Amino acid sequence: MHERLHRQDLGRVLVIAGSDSGGGAGVQADIKTIAMLGGHAATAITAVTVQNTLGVHGVFPIPLEIVEAQARAVLDDIGTDAIKTGMLGDAATVELVARLIESADVPAVVDPVMAAKDGSPLLESYALSALRARLIPHATLLTPNAPEAALLTGLAVETTDDLRRAGTALLELGCDAVLMKGGHIPGLRVIDILMTPVAETVFESGRIDSRHTHGTGCTLASACATGLAQGLGLDAAVRRARDYVREAIVRAPGFGAGHGPLDHAWPMRDR
Repeated sequence: MHERLHRQDLGRVLVIAGSDSGGGAGVQADIKTIAMLGGHAATAITAVTVQNTLGVHGVFPIPLEIVEAQARAVLDDIGTDAIKTGMLGDAATVELVARLIESADVPAVVDPVMAAKDGSPLLESYALSALRARLIPHATLLTPNAPEAALLTGLAVETTDDLRRAGTALLELGCDAVLMKGGHIPGLRVIDILMTPVAETVFESGRIDSRHTHGTGCTLASACATGLAQGLGLDAAVRRARDYVREAIVRAPGFGAGHGPLDHAWPMRDR
């Protein structure tokens, strides 16, 4: 018998997000990422989407009581060391997730998913106020891209300086830290800024010219959550997550005619 009651070094992550039938984003990307970084992934599915590399062709929300039942089943038995949120869809789900994070009392990485890579909306517009007022204040780390930051703050986010201004505004909403992602900002270098009320860390890397970037936001947020679940500090968790995502983009398998998935399993091939 080699059973252990609880692997303290494993890192349990409860993902509350939507499913991506193409496997590039959503809970499919989350599970692969968490597993490849040595963690244990559990899920509460908020919606089933019909999508591939060409776009989202349908969204089917899961009833609120079933979302809650999934999460409670995990929390009451397996437990979790961190929560990662993705596609939530509507204000009622945002409110539910805020309550779940409150009760779990673990680090929470909030990826404010609002649209798919093809622009299809994944969050109802009236849910923005709930996201600002109820969920962001519970975020240990918020991970918006530039368009998401612009919608959340009402500010133009077109330069690196804009990222900083929007990040300051988001911190004022009550999150502990915000990772302002610069992938949408033009330039040969991608600059991401990790901001807290007292410090700033800049991460910079060369831009990778690829259309196979579907699920990068989900993957990065889940990688950050895994690091926090495993006891890494915030800077170390973000740095490892960025390195993992960057290599996954470089090694993308080239599937599909549109925005293809990353190679989440590259660490396994290296071993």
